[in-house]
Amino acid sequence: MSCCAPPMALDGAPDPSAAPQEIRLASRDLGNGLRQSDLSVPGIHCAACIRAVETGLARLPGVAQVRVNLSTRRVAVQWQGDEAPELLTALAGLGYSGHLFESEAEEKDPERDRLIRAVAVAGFCAMNIMLLSVSVWSGAEAETRQAFHWISGALALPCLIYSGRIFFTSAWAVLRRGRTNMDVPISVGICLAFGLSLYDTIHDGPHAYFDAATSLIFFLLIGRTLDHLMHEKARAAVRGLMRLAPRGATVLGADGGRAYLPLAEVVPGMRIALTAGERVPVDGIVQEGASELDCAVVTGESAPRSVSPGAAVQAGTLNLSGPLTILATAKAETSFLAEMVRLMEAAEGGRARYRRIADRAAALYSPVVHTTALIAFLGWMAATGDWHRAITVAIAVLIITCPCALGLAVPIVQVVASRRLFEAGIMVKDGSAIERIAEIDTVAFDKTGTLTFGQPRLIDPASIPAADLAIAAAIARRSSHPLSRAIAAAAPDGDLALDQIREHPGLGVEAELEGHRYRLGRAAWALAEEGGHRESGTVLGRDGALVARFAFAETLRPQARAAVDALRAGGLAIVLLSGDRAEAVQTIAGRLGIDEVAAGLLPAGKVESLAALTAEGRKVLMVGDGLNDAPALAAAHASMAPASAADIGRNAADFVFLHDGLDAVPVAVAVARAAGRLVRQNFALAILYNALALPVAIAGYVTPLIAALAMSLSSILVVANALRLDAGRAVAPARSAPRPSGRLVATSEAGE
Repeated sequence: MSCCAPPMALDGAPDPSAAPQEIRLASRDLGNGLRQSDLSVPGIHCAACIRAVETGLARLPGVAQVRVNLSTRRVAVQWQGDEAPELLTALAGLGYSGHLFESEAEEKDPERDRLIRAVAVAGFCAMNIMLLSVSVWSGAEAETRQAFHWISGALALPCLIYSGRIFFTSAWAVLRRGRTNMDVPISVGICLAFGLSLYDTIHDGPHAYFDAATSLIFFLLIGRTLDHLMHEKARAAVRGLMRLAPRGATVLGADGGRAYLPLAEVVPGMRIALTAGERVPVDGIVQEGASELDCAVVTGESAPRSVSPGAAVQAGTLNLSGPLTILATAKAETSFLAEMVRLMEAAEGGRARYRRIADRAAALYSPVVHTTALIAFLGWMAATGDWHRAITVAIAVLIITCPCALGLAVPIVQVVASRRLFEAGIMVKDGSAIERIAEIDTVAFDKTGTLTFGQPRLIDPASIPAADLAIAAAIARRSSHPLSRAIAAAAPDGDLALDQIREHPGLGVEAELEGHRYRLGRAAWALAEEGGHRESGTVLGRDGALVARFAFAETLRPQARAAVDALRAGGLAIVLLSGDRAEAVQTIAGRLGIDEVAAGLLPAGKVESLAALTAEGRKVLMVGDGLNDAPALAAAHASMAPASAADIGRNAADFVFLHDGLDAVPVAVAVARAAGRLVRQNFALAILYNALALPVAIAGYVTPLIAALAMSLSSILVVANALRLDAGRAVAPARSAPRPSGRLVATSEAGE
């Protein structure tokens, strides 16, 4: 399967609107005279493309660093100087079109639509030509055979012109600049097969190979389309995270007026008004008001955080209960939310290093196949002097060595493994992750929402008098606070007539009942001090006196301990990374027997912890669910999230398990390891096929059609081998050598 760049629109002309001064205006100042420009280059498709773009742009004067993100087709160029380099002109010289990267996510995907249409046209033509070929090769009369050849040629022509142009334009784009890629031998083989078939049809020859040319296009386009769809999925998590940022903010003027400004126009020092239900647009400090914020994007914890004047707030957090006035301390592009987006995109760029073996062999494949076909042609010309025979052998060599079996060796196993995992309640979002999860030696768990359900549970409600619990539950139903929901869930609905109900952000809820003032919330607020003693925790108070005290605990997911034990028995190290308080994290770690623990981590802290583990040579599977886990999920070697996770967490994860139980984690590892064994077997079959088929083709015993059938047979072999994957035998993780463990240092940047 090939994956190289199509040519540029407008014959490689750079974007006229992006002159160097425009590039400079769109660049970001990184300090120390260094600036960064982000370019969108849709034509980047494989490792060879990345190497060409990075080395080509790095030669420009003033360019300090070039990094290509294959998932986003984005090129980040860091440069110095008063004038921006001619980046787009240089890209045009390399054979790639480009334009300034737009921050708005593009909903439409024209490349996907183009590939799907090309697959449909190629499939229609190939299937009809194969039906006609059955009659021809079954011994049809000469007149019938000739008519079927002309009909096949007429069907093959739109397939080559419309569907085949994807390969032809890619091959021409590199050939005109003195380079090659995997599309070159494919294009040569297709064109020679069609040309020779047309020649034989015109001269009433007995054989034509239109079916070989169209079938080759059809099979290769299927692989190209699946590869494109996989890369586009990687962008869904970033798009979801970007939607957390509001489009603008209500800015308060010095004269007391209000103006709604686009987010790009909000600068530090502006005062911003926030109502309940709005997200914080930029990082800032609370100046007026008191409220509670949903900080799941920061810490991943379900418990809201109380804020009052002087408290720092981060972009993307949700204002829950009261109006606030904040003082902006950062621009949108330097705020916390923008940092998370950059973390995820950087992680995707790093993940691009894991290329399929077929991509890594691209640089070697083309020259070897071309040289072999040329030698076969020259040898047959020298031996027989028959140019028709020599070209036929060369075509057969080009087609029979097409890397379809090699290209299918990985994807077909991924498809079968994905189905097996789905049967076990595990959704696979990225097929290449099946390869990566088989390589892991460490599993890092988030706590809240992953090892636990993320919602507090009232401990021993039976110990609280029923009447008092009913009053507390009636008051709690007036609040959306997680602790209030836990109290409300512990008692049936009643018909108590509460009056003057009022919620105090960060403190609790108060109400009147039968002439008494009840308060449910923080003890320091709900109770009057008696004898210098102050209660703590969550309580129900009546006229300042203690009525009931409530204790809460987190509930472990089903099979949590069994899953951790199974993974550890399989030789995997277990790590717990959480944004919660150290005491809460250590409690859960103790219950599960986890020694490596890090608490109070911000999203960047989790990414740093994963980077530290990677630096030790460890390959980590991250299992998390929260908004704050998204960058870590994207940065890990492989990642999983429960179906209950936030949308962004599910989008960033490679696997999503649908059941509550954590047994999905060891099952996924086991199926992936079994799939890895089948992939290695498929590679062996593909190599053995080429080792046997190539000499036979060079010897002249294979026609182009037989070559196409042999190529299809090799594909069938690897498919049949992949179907041997049995999830029933892959439930327990296979043992691997355990990694040395080292305790991570706990931090306390984020609390509850």
